[in-house]
Amino acid sequence: MFAVIKTGGRQYRVVPDDVLEIGKIAGEVGTIVQLGEVLLVGGDQPVLGAPTVAGASVAAEVLQHKRGPKIIAFKKRRRKNSRRKRGYRDEITVLRVTEILTDNKQPTVGPRPKKEKPVAAAPAEGEDAEAPKKTAKKKAPARKPAAKTTAKAAAKPRAKPDAKADAKKAPAKKAPAKGKTEKK
Repeated sequence: MFAVIKTGGRQYRVVPDDVLEIGKIAGEVGTIVQLGEVLLVGGDQPVLGAPTVAGASVAAEVLQHKRGPKIIAFKKRRRKNSRRKRGYRDEITVLRVTEILTDNKQPTVGPRPKKEKPVAAAPAEGEDAEAPKKTAKKKAPARKPAAKTTAKAAAKPRAKPDAKADAKKAPAKKAPAKGKTEKK
């Protein structure tokens, strides 16, 4: 079974367990919200609404509220020294569709429980010595000592700075522009 819903001026085709991002709606994270503007309920016998299907709604769990990507509106009028830069980010709500309801029914499925990270069980006394060896994290490889690089640099003879100072030349004069003569 599927449904076409309208929210935030947009239409979405949804099925149960679908995750979708819509414009921000009211609702705390982890609660069930009902979206009442159902335009079509599909399945064995599709039902079209005029404009909405009477008594139909979609129940969805609010997963999170977030902001969308940054969108920049830059306007420029050429040769007028006029520029305007303006940007914004949409407020987004992420939903998981739990069920599609008809005939004014109430949601029966509650929010999913949050997954907890598994906690490692305490090892027995005989296993204490082995456990740190297995769970020890690998260290990053050590960097090469800096002494080697300085030894190479010391082995190379350096040019004398006085020789460079003597070799400086005066800057060349610019050639006169074409068609113009110098006034004296």
